[in-house]
Amino acid sequence: MIEVRGITKSFGTMLALDDVSFGIGRGEILGFLGPNGAGKSTTMKIITTFLAPDSGSVTVDGIDVLEKPLDVRGKIGYLPENVPLYLDMNVHEYLTFVGRARGLEGVALRDRLDWCVEACGLVTEYMKNIGELSKGFRQRTGLAQALIHDPEILILDEPTSGLDPLQIIGIRDLIKSLAGSKTIIFSTHILQEVAPVTDRVVIINEGRIIADGKVDSLSREAMGGVRLYVGLSQDSETVESSLRSLAEVSEVKPLPVENGCRFELLGPFTTDLTRSVVDLARNQGWDLTELHEAPFNLEETFISLTKRADDGRKGVA
Repeated sequence: MIEVRGITKSFGTMLALDDVSFGIGRGEILGFLGPNGAGKSTTMKIITTFLAPDSGSVTVDGIDVLEKPLDVRGKIGYLPENVPLYLDMNVHEYLTFVGRARGLEGVALRDRLDWCVEACGLVTEYMKNIGELSKGFRQRTGLAQALIHDPEILILDEPTSGLDPLQIIGIRDLIKSLAGSKTIIFSTHILQEVAPVTDRVVIINEGRIIADGKVDSLSREAMGGVRLYVGLSQDSETVESSLRSLAEVSEVKPLPVENGCRFELLGPFTTDLTRSVVDLARNQGWDLTELHEAPFNLEETFISLTKRADDGRKGVA
């Protein structure tokens, strides 16, 4: 549905994007993750035809963004990081204006207005001037304008910016409800925003793609293996020594606990660490009180991947 191939973009002497490539299939939701200034917004502006790359290509549903930008815009609903709103219009006037600009009239326009206002939680603010709205409701109004023409593709740049926790949950639920019917890219620098919405992420840092894949796979790759929590009722010194002797264990970290002992184990993901611990406990006659694998969270994954990318560039330099 969207193919980004080798795009590069500079602003003066600053290289904003460096050979960025990724793709997203029809009906897929992709989390575009990275810190502020990583190149997320620049990438999205190129996909949505607001900027042209210095080199490389982008196609949207097979259409080149440079050759037929108007055709591309017709397929996309775009919520930029800084939402362009007419503050002297009320919400109804603004969304009606956007809908008509998108070619909607009559019953079709009214149906889409009703759906967007309900889906984006704007019922109570519908006749208020946009200039009087809170930041959160302005963000919702921006999301409604991106959805008004029922686009095939949604490009959402920091869609939960300025929203309170309940509003964030509402936007997440809306995005998830559109899965399968729309192709969605949403960017964020807040790691916790990604996992509840999609399991596939592209991570960008300093203008370069440093990871692309499922969250669980990237976590295992970034952290070098699996993490296991083990609790027992036995003496900690004897247990720790035995755990360290396992060939599958690369690291043993004692953890505080009131009774018995508890450890965090790290090991290669190519081995069955859980089975090894169970066999050891059976052979030693230990009483296991806890045994479970704990996936690495996105924050740990992101830090590891960006550090690895930075170390790689320093090594090349």
